[in-house]
This record gives sequence, structure tokens and C-alpha cells, in this order.
Amino acid sequence: MAVKIEKWVTAQKKHKLSDKHVQMARELGLNPDKLGKIDNHEQETWKAPLPQFIEQIYFKRFKREEPLAVRSLKDIIADDKARREKKKKEKAKKRAAMEKEQDNNNITSTETE
Repeated sequence: MAVKIEKWVTAQKKHKLSDKHVQMARELGLNPDKLGKIDNHEQETWKAPLPQFIEQIYFKRFKREEPLAVRSLKDIIADDKARREKKKKEKAKKRAAMEKEQDNNNITSTETE
């Protein structure tokens, strides 16, 4: 997940997109590596600038002007990191409980013999 987000961070800087436009593009399923082909309005004057193009296709697809809740890429990365840490701690707790249970089983099995 982090690699995908990092590609969007790079694309955001390169094409000077706001958090709103990045989220709209992500929801539309656009590829961050291919945005350069779309953002070519200076050479091909018939093309709309990238932020306007994203807004147009977002409205066509979702019938909304903008996403309901806009989250920055930094927030997404921070939430993902927190979720991974929480999962890691839960896994370590589970592992410790399993080891303790196995130790108790080994002790009781040797005492009964």
C-alpha cells in the first residue's frame, strides 16, 4: 500500500495537484504513472488542464462536484502505519499467549507422568 501512496505523492508534486484532486483521481482508478499523458494541455491545446479534467470525469461518474470527505496522502500514510503497528502488537500478544499455553501444557504433561 505504501508504494502506491508514494506514487501518488510523486504525481501530486509533479502535476501540482491538490489533495482533493488526488483523491478524486484515486477514486476514479487513474494510474499515477500515466497522468503525464493526460496533463499535456500546453502542447495539445484542445485538452483541459489536469485538475479540470479530473473534476469533469469525476462529475460524470459520481454525479458529485467533489468527494464527501477529503483525506490527504499524509493522513492516509499515518493511518496505515498506525493500523500496521496495532496489528503487529496484536499478533505479538497472540504469539505470547500461545507460547505460554504450550509451556503450561508441557509442564502439566510432565507432572502427570
